[in-house]
Amino acid sequence: MAEFDPKVRFTQALVARLATITPDGMPHLVPVVFAVDHDVVYTAVDAKPKTTQRLRRLTNIETNPQASVLVDHYADDWTQLWWVRVDGVAAIHRDGEAMHTGYRLLRAKYPQYQSVPLNGPVIAVAVRRWSSWHA
Repeated sequence: MAEFDPKVRFTQALVARLATITPDGMPHLVPVVFAVDHDVVYTAVDAKPKTTQRLRRLTNIETNPQASVLVDHYADDWTQLWWVRVDGVAAIHRDGEAMHTGYRLLRAKYPQYQSVPLNGPVIAVAVRRWSSWHA
């Protein structure tokens, strides 16, 4: 069995869950696509259909920048189960180097971004802690 490397498993995953905190203290969880560079996790507001680009996750981060990003793997064979979570501080980038880095990394990881425009802000979560578990 291959050695479990949490950072590799996390980075190679295709979908994660971004957890933020609403202004009234409630957890808010959404699935996101993401890319990692060193200890920063990038996700972006893209042009997939949404009712608005003023998303709850953005409001939450503006109010409280604490965030977590979770990647997990389920299999009927429970010896294959694992999860990796990063906890950190999120920032919203509407221009500048962090936005361009996020766009570049996301386009490199997801071929869908050749046809789905990246046109909204980038969320960059600076990782303060990595946590993981595996069977």
